[in-house]
Amino acid sequence: MALISADRDRFPNTPWQLVETRHEPGNAGTLETLFALGNGHLGIRGAHWAAADAELPGSFINGLHEIWDIKHAENAFGFARTGQRILYIPDANNFSVVVDGEALSLAESDVRDYRRTVDFFTGVYECRITWQCRSGAVVTTTERRAVGFASRGSLALSLEVAADRDISLDVTSSVVNRQDQPVEDHSVHDPRRAGRHAGRVLLPLRLDGGDGSLRLAWEAAESRQRVGVAVDHWTSAGVQPFETLVDQDDSSVRYVLAVSPDQPFRLEKSASYAAGRAVLDDGTDAAAVAEAGLRSVAEIFAESEVHFRAYWATSDIVVDGGDPGLQQAIRWNLFQLAMATARADVAGIPAKGVTGSGYEGHYFWDQEVYLLPYLTYTNPEGARQVLEFRHAMLPEAKIRAKELSVDGALFPWRTINGLEASAYYAAGTAQFHIAAAIAFAANRYVWATGDTAFSEGMGAELLMETARMWVSLGFFGKDGLFHIHGVTGPDEYTAVVNDNLYTNVMARFNLRAAAALDHPGVSQEERQLWQAAADRVQLPFDDRMQVHSQDNDFMTLEPWDWTTPRSKYPLLLHFHPLVIYRHQVLKQADTVLAMFLQWQDFTAEQKQRAFDFYDPITTGDSTLSACVQGIMAAEVGYSREALRHFTNAAFIDLDDTHGNTIDGVHIASTGGVWSSLVCGFAGLRDQGAVPYFDPRLPREWDGLAFHLKLRGRLLLVQLVSGAITLTVQDGEPLDVDVRGQVLTVGAEPVKVPLEAVTEPEPTVFPSGLPTASIPVVRPNG
Repeated sequence: MALISADRDRFPNTPWQLVETRHEPGNAGTLETLFALGNGHLGIRGAHWAAADAELPGSFINGLHEIWDIKHAENAFGFARTGQRILYIPDANNFSVVVDGEALSLAESDVRDYRRTVDFFTGVYECRITWQCRSGAVVTTTERRAVGFASRGSLALSLEVAADRDISLDVTSSVVNRQDQPVEDHSVHDPRRAGRHAGRVLLPLRLDGGDGSLRLAWEAAESRQRVGVAVDHWTSAGVQPFETLVDQDDSSVRYVLAVSPDQPFRLEKSASYAAGRAVLDDGTDAAAVAEAGLRSVAEIFAESEVHFRAYWATSDIVVDGGDPGLQQAIRWNLFQLAMATARADVAGIPAKGVTGSGYEGHYFWDQEVYLLPYLTYTNPEGARQVLEFRHAMLPEAKIRAKELSVDGALFPWRTINGLEASAYYAAGTAQFHIAAAIAFAANRYVWATGDTAFSEGMGAELLMETARMWVSLGFFGKDGLFHIHGVTGPDEYTAVVNDNLYTNVMARFNLRAAAALDHPGVSQEERQLWQAAADRVQLPFDDRMQVHSQDNDFMTLEPWDWTTPRSKYPLLLHFHPLVIYRHQVLKQADTVLAMFLQWQDFTAEQKQRAFDFYDPITTGDSTLSACVQGIMAAEVGYSREALRHFTNAAFIDLDDTHGNTIDGVHIASTGGVWSSLVCGFAGLRDQGAVPYFDPRLPREWDGLAFHLKLRGRLLLVQLVSGAITLTVQDGEPLDVDVRGQVLTVGAEPVKVPLEAVTEPEPTVFPSGLPTASIPVVRPNG
């Protein structure tokens, strides 16, 4: 299914905006996601104020959640006990407009002209609609939205109503408690989607209002987390409110007036939210804290524009050539990354950012493997804060480790508050590899920044505690090798296996990095044990295929039936897990991901053979897969496959190819788009002696350019066919390796000629059939 790319008349190709030129019924929820705004802390979905078909309108604050006791059909020791789910905060993005007695509605009113945009360069949402009213008046409404950045709890909304004749106007501005509205629990049908709580969740603490102002506060029934909101209104010509009503579920300010053609009515609405540590204490008035954060609408719009002007100066990625619409898609993905991370501060990054409630608002390994590369090289301070957030979870992680009979720290697979919230352990708790993801991200951050204070403190502690977990989880077998049994790797279609290659490769990295620490908290005996385990880690290898096996038994599994119709994808929605587990089929890149992250540990031939074997049997049911497959395709020299996978990744949400964009942007995939460009086509590899580039520019492109923040420098990378040019635009000279040639790059551009990469022949496996030619019916075509 395609949405944006299939209808360029409705969604024109505009490189700095997402534009919709006409409203059509259907896909309302998906478009609410695509037109959302956020700053990493506060998010507001892109619902229409005049839409009768709104599906999941609402707003969110990162980390604000409710808890409940997980009820297992059959309980067992160590199962997750506490569910966590992000809350819909009381939503200030609500208006109703009545003209001459007609309530304007996209479903029932006559729309003459329509255009809405979200501008990547300013972060501003605008929707302009011209209505032919039944009274004969032609009315134009213009709504604009922005979230604050310096004031991260702020939201600005403005609504202007202009008419070609005198009209009677009735406008209501509301704050709606959407959390406690009756809505279907979609997770019953699709575990990727958000569930709903039974009963009232938000209990009112304060409900005050008057003269166009609202001061409101609630407390979650079980988690006891609080949220306060303060709302002020301003109108043109000083129009006073007709009435102000306050209720726990719908508080509103109403204006009734006459509007003439020469004097449009303008309503500005400033909202400020307060949540988290600042409002935890019982004696704290959350609404008063929110009130202290109020800013004028003009200030909030200015904050957004200032932030994004600075963001794009160093974070834009420019592609010269390629398919129409690709540059727009790239910038939309980069825009989502900014909105998911910019002001998260010391908090995690939910899998859907703050654009929706999908995956319950949980933090996964996504943030370390798919988002931290982007943050590390564009916003190092933001990367450090995410790692500080993980470090703050160490006490809970140590308790969880003891519960699962291992030493050190075991981080939860999915969480908001530090406790494991995955009720299905085979695809949750068994994914021990999250420990190595956190260690890897910490190590990369130190490598890229040189932050010695972090490396000697929090970073060292993360490495040590995860290494202690690995060495106690695994064991030295009779063969003298170090084995790790009973785990699930990134591929959730093959669960609870022995010696998952990805897990073992990343555990090896983790153990080596910890053993290399010069830290008083590590004894010599412990360091030697970690090094011995790393040196002897079992890496499954199939002698017949001459391919690294995904786990000890993967090559013995029955092949999947690739004539399975496309309607049966994703497989997790149509087949019992046990059916999937006993077949040779992947949800996402697993062995291939290991070879990308630990690139220096595998030969070019090993990588090509692994890609040739695994790519055709990877369904792409996970949005985390296409970017990784594309990166490895580029490295081994498959230019066409690399571009195909990258394009799939770039349009995952814009075209809703996985059918669940309604629940929010797949933020990890947007991070994967960044990595595809920087690590795939530009060929960046890190954590070696110096930064290494091995470019693979697609034949269809004329150029690629981007910046990296690296060891206190700002490095400009410009790639064209046959050459790469490197320039340090800020900071001291930097040593860089381009295909084995080490260069010192300074303020003067250094241009390095590149020989064209010859595309290799696909591997022919013992069956006599090149695996790459097996016909695979993937859900994305």
